[in-house]
This record gives sequence, structure tokens and C-alpha cells, in this order.
Amino acid sequence: MSRAKSIHAAEAALFRALAHPVRLQILDILSEGEVCVCHIQAVLRQRQAYVSQHLMALRSAGLVASRKHGLRVYYQISEPHMQTMLGEARQVALARGSAALPGAGLTLRPNHCKCPRCVENGESVS
Repeated sequence: MSRAKSIHAAEAALFRALAHPVRLQILDILSEGEVCVCHIQAVLRQRQAYVSQHLMALRSAGLVASRKHGLRVYYQISEPHMQTMLGEARQVALARGSAALPGAGLTLRPNHCKCPRCVENGESVS
């Protein structure tokens, strides 16, 4: 395979990993820093299995990294250029006439989250 074809294959794999709205929402959540899976679940209001499936795709693509602390698994963005690239993609989407910002309505600090980050910061009210 030529070098040009191999870079294009790598780019295609990256875009396949990003080609789901929930994965983009997860990256939005992680753009604020490392969070546990239960926080991502609370923000997305989705079951753990569904969230884990998308996290596995992002992890397989090398876009996120995880660490385990006790019973909790924490995720963070592992590719430093990801936020810049997603910001540029958002600008292109908006310029093409998207009705709303991707992720609009996503509450990154849900009041029903019982993860350590939200509880320690007094952000959880239930």
C-alpha cells in the first residue's frame, strides 16, 4: 500500500470512529476533563452497556484512554488534537446550515448524577 493510501485508510478509520452522534457527545463531555462512566451515563441518560459500547469504539480508535480506580472506570481524551478537529468540524456543520449546535441540550452537570466528581463539587442535588 502506498503511503498516500495508508494515510487515507487511517483517516477513514478515524472518521468511522467519530461517525455517531453519541460518540461526539461523549467527546464533548470529555472535553471538560476526565470523568467516570457513571457521569457519562447521567449526562446522556443512557444505560451503561450502551455508553460502554461507544466508549469501546472510541478507545479502539485510540481517541480516549481509560483508567480504573476501585470499581469506577474513568475516561479522558487521549489525542491532543481531537478538540481542535471537532471544533473545526462543528464550524463546518454550522456553516452548512445546521439548525443547532451539535450537542445542544446536553447538560454536562446533570442534577441526578451521583459520581464522585459531582458529589464532591456539590453539583448533585438528588
